[in-house]
Amino acid sequence: QQLAVFRGHDGIAYVLDAYCPHLGANLAVGGRVVGNCIECPFHGWQYRGSDGKCEKIPYAEKVPEFAQVRRWPSCEVNQQVLIWFHCDGSEPQWSIPEQQELANGQWVYRGRTEHFINCHIQDIPENGADIAHLGHLHTPGIPSGVDLRYTNSKTWEFIRHDWKVEWEPEPEPNSHCSQMRVNHSLTLFGCHWPLLDLHVVARQVGPGVVFLQFDHSFLGRGIMMHCVTPVEPLLQCVTHTMFYQSNIPAVVPKFILKGESIQFERDVMIWNNKKYISKPLLVKEDSAVRKHRRWFSQFYSENSPRLQYQRDTLDF
Repeated sequence: QQLAVFRGHDGIAYVLDAYCPHLGANLAVGGRVVGNCIECPFHGWQYRGSDGKCEKIPYAEKVPEFAQVRRWPSCEVNQQVLIWFHCDGSEPQWSIPEQQELANGQWVYRGRTEHFINCHIQDIPENGADIAHLGHLHTPGIPSGVDLRYTNSKTWEFIRHDWKVEWEPEPEPNSHCSQMRVNHSLTLFGCHWPLLDLHVVARQVGPGVVFLQFDHSFLGRGIMMHCVTPVEPLLQCVTHTMFYQSNIPAVVPKFILKGESIQFERDVMIWNNKKYISKPLLVKEDSAVRKHRRWFSQFYSENSPRLQYQRDTLDF
C-alpha cells in the first residue's frame, strides 16, 4: 500500500492514499503542501488531509463531488506517526499510550535501527513468548556476533548472558496488550556482575508496536519503541527507536541499542531462513507460545489477506 504522509500548515500530520484518482500520479513524489492540502504534481489537484476530498482543480470550473482519495486514520504520539490498518475498514479500536517522559522532554532520542526481514508477520511478535529460545540463541556473549555458525565459539565463552522471562496477556479492557518481563544478568569469567543486571518490561500494544522499557539502578531509565510494518506478504520492516534519560551520557543508550541490535540480528538469521508452521510440534514447556497464538489470533478476521500460491501455472 503506497501512502502520502504530510504535515499541513495547521501542524497536523495527515495520511492519504498516494495515487491521484485523476490519472494516477503519486502525490508523495513531487507533490507539495498547500495549506492543509496536498497538491498533485501532475495537474495541481489539491486534496484535503482531513477527509481526502479534492478541494481545488486549477483548470476546472467545478470539482466533482466524488473526487477524493482515501484518508487513513492516524495519530502522532511518542514522536512517531502511526497509521491504523484494518482489513475490514473498521475505525480504531484502541489508542497507543503516550509515554509521559517523551512528552515532557525528560527522555530524548538516542538512535534508531531498521531491518527488513523475510518472514511471516506473526513470527516476530511470537518471539516474546518463545522463552526457550532465549537460553539457546541469546546466551552467547555479544562479542561473539550474529552469525549463528560462530556464536558458540569457545573464544567468547568467558562472557554469557542469563535470562529469566515471563509472558502474559493483559486482561480487559487491555486485552489487545501483552507483557513480557525480562531479567537479564551477565556472567564474566564465571562471575556474576550485579552492576550490569538489567530489568526490561516489553509491553506489546496491538500486533505491531512494542514498548521496551529499561530500568537500571546505575545506568538509568529509557524506552525502545519496536515497530513491525508489513511491506509485502513475507517481508516485514522492523524499527527500534531509542529514547533515554537526557542526563545520562549518550554512549550508554547507544551501547544498549547496539547490544540489542546484535541479539536481534541472531533472530533475523533464523527468521530469514525459517517457515511459518501453523500447527507446530510443541512440548509442555512451550505453553507460552500456544497462549501467545491464541492471544494474537484476535488481530485476524475472515477478510485478513492470505498468501496464495500459483501452483497450476508458471506465472511467478
